[in-house]
Amino acid sequence: MNIGTLIRRARKEQKLTLKNVAKKAAISEGFLSQVENDVNSPSVDTLVRICNAIGIDAGDIITQANKQEKIIIIKKSEWDDIDLSHTGFVTRRFFPPENRTLIDSSILVIDPGKSIPVRKNIKNGQEILCVLKGSVELMYSNEKHALTEGDSIHFWSNPTKQKITNNSGKTSFVLWVGTL
Repeated sequence: MNIGTLIRRARKEQKLTLKNVAKKAAISEGFLSQVENDVNSPSVDTLVRICNAIGIDAGDIITQANKQEKIIIIKKSEWDDIDLSHTGFVTRRFFPPENRTLIDSSILVIDPGKSIPVRKNIKNGQEILCVLKGSVELMYSNEKHALTEGDSIHFWSNPTKQKITNNSGKTSFVLWVGTL
């Protein structure tokens, strides 16, 4: 997790607006937004003022940021530990939402005959699917793309016209990567 994400989370937990925190910290609302979105980094002095305005300790924020996981491994042996719900699919994420800023990734586990819903609110995103085990079908616009073990596909996200389905008789495992 990065400092901006931690600041945003703390501000929202305190139910404070960007405007209020920026005013108390003597910075612009736009700059605070850039800090929270990791577009800009505050100086130490500015970080302390932002944290004081929120009511948190700047040292705690830095410590939390330093303790974030930088590498996450999902071993193949862990695939069998997955308990599929009534939906027929599970998404095993590598990082929690607050740690994903540019890309999202996961292992998709899809039961036979089930589909994975499409990500919402994605504009100009790209996605990659790589079938690790089994097979899936990507419905993209009006085209069907059958993918079997070892196949990969890279495409521009089309949230209104795409779907990933397992039409085989076995559970499929797919590595999925998408931009945010």
